Amino acid sequence: MTLNDFDVWYRSRYRRTSSTLTTTGMIISDLIGCMLSFGAGFFFINLYDIRLINFKSFVTYWPYVPVFILIFQASNLYPGVFLAPAEELRHFVVSSFLTHGGIIFSRFIEDTEFDAISVAFIISFFCSPCILLTCRAVTHRVLVKTRLGGIPAVVFGAGKTGRLLVDRLVNSAKTGYVPALILDNGDGAEETYRGVPIIRDPMIGPEIVRRYQIKMAIVTTLSNRHNWNEMFRSSVSAFRYHVLIPEASSFTDIWMSVRDFDGILGFVTSHKLKMPWNLGIKRFMDVSVSLIMGLALLPLLLSIAALVKITSPGPALFGHTRIGKDGKRFKAYKFRSMAANADALLRELLDSDPKARSEWEANRKIKNDPRVTKLGKILRQTSLDEFPQLINIIKGEMSLIGPRPIVDEEVPKYGEEFSRIFSVRPGLSGLWQVSGRSDTDYNERVAFDSYYLQSWSVWLDLWVLYKTVWVVLKGKGAY
Repeated sequence: MTLNDFDVWYRSRYRRTSSTLTTTGMIISDLIGCMLSFGAGFFFINLYDIRLINFKSFVTYWPYVPVFILIFQASNLYPGVFLAPAEELRHFVVSSFLTHGGIIFSRFIEDTEFDAISVAFIISFFCSPCILLTCRAVTHRVLVKTRLGGIPAVVFGAGKTGRLLVDRLVNSAKTGYVPALILDNGDGAEETYRGVPIIRDPMIGPEIVRRYQIKMAIVTTLSNRHNWNEMFRSSVSAFRYHVLIPEASSFTDIWMSVRDFDGILGFVTSHKLKMPWNLGIKRFMDVSVSLIMGLALLPLLLSIAALVKITSPGPALFGHTRIGKDGKRFKAYKFRSMAANADALLRELLDSDPKARSEWEANRKIKNDPRVTKLGKILRQTSLDEFPQLINIIKGEMSLIGPRPIVDEEVPKYGEEFSRIFSVRPGLSGLWQVSGRSDTDYNERVAFDSYYLQSWSVWLDLWVLYKTVWVVLKGKGAY
């Protein structure tokens, strides 16, 4: 595509290049989220004892909300793009703690007592991260659907990494940036990729900035690397902001920092799940949350076990051999969702249906599986069949969050990444489960598991738990 052709294409689609609308949308979202958090705190106090507090009075505390916005701004939560989910959650929790703590302290100084309203603000603090994240998720989708959001960016490089980046930007409502142009120096004949124009001249950055005021450049590997340094000095540097996407992504993580070695810059990273302190924190969270969930859900779990026994001959629980940490095998427990003669039914299906065999060999799962009972379909759709794995977590065989536990036949799918990924306990939930579940292929699963290992933090585990609730409620990709 020529620059003149791109000019017509671009001006018919984009009228703004700033993040003003996106920032405004995030501020409005956070204002609503803060008031909803206040309302949640007052509601629960009112639910406990209607005489303690007037639920409607939470609206009188709206003057505190601008303080939240100022603290969020100081925490770099605006415009709210290119911020990793775990990092966004961390900023929200810390900022919300400071502001809620300030409200409670100021009320105590004024009234010299700790009353029901102060308790309501404590509850509001615990509710606020989930509410704020949910409001932002809705806002991101609204901005994408209405095309009011989306900040144009130029992608340098039309190779594998560049195309993967374009895929992620096009498919995600969260990043905030949309690819408006791809610049590359290869000899390909394609004029577009995923609807994004490709111009085979990476040196026209200054002209792009001059004509369209695009501020962001995202640099990946060019098809021809020999003039990379010249391109960066003469073309990429014309943009106000630029991001470098390394080809060796297995050596990067979201907590990476920069260090100066006497004028030479180096990237510092670490494997956090090899540190005893972090492993202790993760194990404490696994056990405490599993015990609380198990006790809270015990009546439901006992009822499901009884229904499984009543509706289908066989045991209520099924233990399937899976591969865990360091390749050790263990029995992963589930509520039985299949007929007692499931193995025979599977062999019969695979022998008679080539399409089902192909699907099984690709994903080790089959949609419309004839082995699954009627109750089993409901249990799988709601993921209730997975809850007995809380036993595996308490026993130390699994974790709440981690890579997907697999069977022997799946090991070759992980290739050279197997040993690294399964150096930690497998999880009841994980990044791939909340990013597509059974709809993702093995390459994506390996990529998600690798990202999890590289970027682990308590905040990432908490964010995955938050996302798991919504994915389970939607039932997307479960079968």
